[in-house]
Amino acid sequence: MSATTAALTVEQQLELSDAAERAGSFLGAAKVAAFNGWSTGFFGVVSILFGLVSPTSFLVGVGLAVVARNEFLGRTRLRSFDPSGLELLWRNQLGFMALIIVYCAWSLYGAIARPASEIAELVELLGDGAGDLVRSLTLILYGAVIVATAIFQGMNARYYHVRVGRVREYLRETPQWVVDRQRSAQVE
Repeated sequence: MSATTAALTVEQQLELSDAAERAGSFLGAAKVAAFNGWSTGFFGVVSILFGLVSPTSFLVGVGLAVVARNEFLGRTRLRSFDPSGLELLWRNQLGFMALIIVYCAWSLYGAIARPASEIAELVELLGDGAGDLVRSLTLILYGAVIVATAIFQGMNARYYHVRVGRVREYLRETPQWVVDRQRSAQVE
């Protein structure tokens, strides 16, 4: 037992313990946000590097960097028991979903509108049906990514959104001294 906890009454220690347990129902989202931020940030850096030869990759990389930054910002706010952190996180997931879907739609458009001359080497290597095969596979791939993104990012957005009410309820029902103490413990 630490010196600061020993100075508390048994009732106060129970209040702290109960509050920590209730806070667990939404503070786990901070870990999810950290994972999302680091993984999205990694792919953002890779995309920006590829952006040195492809403007589309650069734009996607910048979008991913913004998504990563918002994940870390939302996480920081959440760890301070600020419901706006979760608000930012769920909206960020919808923005991330939009970014991926727009990229896939652009790629689908390119696959449909691309003249056969762009894949002439492949047609020469694999035969006349290669162009149609590549287009079909591209449509299937990007279509699957759009569906998977809508499901995954949608579920992530819902995960964060559900917890907004939990933070607000927690703040209403928890004594201010407990919230202040937990905020200071999160900073340490």
